[in-house]
Amino acid sequence: QVQLVESGGGLVQPGGSLRLSCAASESIGRFFSMGWYRQAPGKQRELVVVINSGGRTNYADSVKGRFTISRDNAKNTVYLQMNSLEPEDTAVYYCNLAIALGIYWGQGTQVTVSS
Repeated sequence: QVQLVESGGGLVQPGGSLRLSCAASESIGRFFSMGWYRQAPGKQRELVVVINSGGRTNYADSVKGRFTISRDNAKNTVYLQMNSLEPEDTAVYYCNLAIALGIYWGQGTQVTVSS
């Protein structure tokens, strides 16, 4: 079925920026919800932000004003621009796609914010 490929993770200093990408292997159709979750060691996976096919977004309070999700429908790709990164943002970030046929996850990409 649909495969999600993530990229863009890495090590950055506090206050730095990083941009994550998530590309779907095929067209995901007209109706979908796509976004990012993250999971730090010993913690539960949590929502970062999601965007639906209508363009509506939902951000976690912890990232509002710092992270921005965008999409390129023609490329079946979503992006996560992360600015003003903090050590608390350190986690594995997972792309997520929800469509009528199922829920799909990317492989995860490590984001480490450390001085």
